[in-house]
Amino acid sequence: MSKKPPTPPRAPRKAPARANRRETASVGRRLIRAFFGAVTTLIVIGMVAILGAAWVYNGPGPAAKAGDKTTVVLRKGASLPEIASALEQGGVIRSNSIFMTAAKVTGAARTLKAGEYEFDSRASMAQVLDAIRRGRIVRHWITIPEGLTSDMVMDILNKSDLLAGDAATPPEGAILPETYEVQRGEDRAAVLKHMMDARDRLVNQLWANRQSGLPYQSKEEAVTMASIVEKETGYKGERPQVAAVFINRLRTGMRLDTDPTVIYGISRGRPLGRGLRRSELDTFTPYNTYKIDGLPPTPIANPGRAALEAALNPAKTNDLYFVADGTGGHVFASTLEQHNANVAKWRVIERDRANANVPVVPAPPAAKPLAGN
Repeated sequence: MSKKPPTPPRAPRKAPARANRRETASVGRRLIRAFFGAVTTLIVIGMVAILGAAWVYNGPGPAAKAGDKTTVVLRKGASLPEIASALEQGGVIRSNSIFMTAAKVTGAARTLKAGEYEFDSRASMAQVLDAIRRGRIVRHWITIPEGLTSDMVMDILNKSDLLAGDAATPPEGAILPETYEVQRGEDRAAVLKHMMDARDRLVNQLWANRQSGLPYQSKEEAVTMASIVEKETGYKGERPQVAAVFINRLRTGMRLDTDPTVIYGISRGRPLGRGLRRSELDTFTPYNTYKIDGLPPTPIANPGRAALEAALNPAKTNDLYFVADGTGGHVFASTLEQHNANVAKWRVIERDRANANVPVVPAPPAAKPLAGN
């Protein structure tokens, strides 16, 4: 019997293409599910982050550490990170990063304004950002009354706890008495320069439109006259008449004979707390207008706008004298005879008030008879 030839070994069976496709599809589905799961997770995380940021931005902010307000000073030139850090450290916002993001997204980052801010307790970050973008700073004011000397003005500036730094006392009459807005931490020298620049602008304007024929050689002489007018009357409406009296005296060669100049020569304008003594009126100083001709060498105070206007646009009168009228104002006269009659009336008022124990406002120097001047 013949042998059968050996059966050749079978070749390995190949996996069906369909099975490969199923396995590939399964892997793809798993990858897609993983991808979408990751995306969904990221979306959820993003939404939570956005909602959290929105709550931080629009929701109530931190409570004030003391009272119901929080004050923060943002320095001039501060960067956005510095501003955000100052607000966070001051307890006004919860997150400086969210504040910076909001400032950039809203465009407010380019318009944030320096200054002192006062925020309500629990103010939202949105309210804080809006306040700084609009510059709703705390406003502070310093008032310089009319008729103060430069030394007295420096007393006000130096005592103010709003200002910083030192400043030299300016020349007499160099400041315009007004109410000025200042910021906390502002330099005293800068504030003072602002006051002096305001005076220069006003004097230049008034000088350019001054009445013709005035007996002044310079703007500073006009300021000196205005300072005398300022110290002689507190009534704005009669300052042009008072200025006319002194200008008429200059024109006629009469001495000014005014007590405020004498006082300035004694105390640099600080109140004496008493009346002038005869010995002081008789003592020569460069400011004693009973002893010198013409104007004193400098102003004796810082005159206000009304006095400056009066000195450069005085009333057109022939008056050479004035005396208190008992109401706080003055009565004017062009002759010594008229003036002496007015003085006699004032003396009666003084006497009647003294008998009735009514305080008497001292008459100005021009109340004295000026015979021989």
